[in-house]
Order: sequence, then structure tokens, then C-alpha cells
Amino acid sequence: MFDTIIFVIDVVLIIILLGLIGIKLYLAYIGKENVVVTPSGNFSLVEKNNDNILLETSVVFKNIGTSCATIMDAICRPQLPYEQYDKIEARGKAEWKDAPREDDYFEAVLIYKKGDERDEITIVPKVRLTARKGASLEEALKGMPDINIELIWLETGRVPVNYKKIILRLNGDDVRKLANI
Repeated sequence: MFDTIIFVIDVVLIIILLGLIGIKLYLAYIGKENVVVTPSGNFSLVEKNNDNILLETSVVFKNIGTSCATIMDAICRPQLPYEQYDKIEARGKAEWKDAPREDDYFEAVLIYKKGDERDEITIVPKVRLTARKGASLEEALKGMPDINIELIWLETGRVPVNYKKIILRLNGDDVRKLANI
């Protein structure tokens, strides 16, 4: 009887081990996500009024992997502290091009695996530059330096969730050209 119990335990352990090996082989077969990010490089004018100017660019996220990826959050963070230049307030926002939102919330989006219909998406970083300290927009933009803008996103798929970022550059001379200053 003791031999029968040992035999049953051995069979159960072998079945569990074979199941784990099968799962590992299946997961290796379906692969992982691999998201490649390509910024357009140029900002364009969206709107301009007496107080502020809104600029945007686009960043393409293409999944060249063999499994779906998820962009769970995206943040556009201009790096222009008042200690560097205090006549402009810079505020950023990131939105999925196909589903813009007014509430600054970034809704998670799937990027399907390579070769599928939607294996790439476009995220649009937007930056609003607002004149401060009683300066007109023209006065404020005249002395504005170049601004680094971090695009930070939370990415996951079959790999553990992780933050990634790229730095976009908003050139002061380009902003003045777009604003006709």
C-alpha cells in the first residue's frame, strides 16, 4: 500500500512538472512585446491667443514583438522651473491620438503584436505655454530658453510593468517662429 501511495505521488509530480514545462514552452513560443518609440521631432502650433500658446508633436509607439503590449499611463512633463525662466508657465499633457480626452486622464491602450492591424499607436504630447508676471505672450516668448520635455509612460505586457521615458526638445527659436515673433 505504501508503494502505491509513493507511485501516485510520483505520477502527480511528473504530471505537474510536465504541465509547467508545457506552459514554459508555450510562453516562449508566443514571445514578448517589444515597443519601439519614434518621436516626430517637430512641434506644431495648435492654438494661440493673447495669454498662451498650445503646441503639440507626435510620438509613434510600434510593437515589433510577438505579444501584445499595454501603455497604461502617459505623462508629458515640461522641465522649465521658475528658477530657470519665470515669465512662462509650461504645462504638459499626453493623449492617445485616436481617443483624445478633455480631463487630462490617459486611458490605457493596447498595442497589438507585430503584423496585427493596430500594432502601432500615436501619443500626442501637448505643451501649453502661458505668459506670467504681467508679461505679454510676445514678451515672455522673446526670452524663453529651449525646454526639455519628458514623455513618461507606464508599459507592460508579458514583462513586468515598468516606466520608460524619452526627452523631447522644444526649441525656443522654433516656438518664436510658430508664434510669429
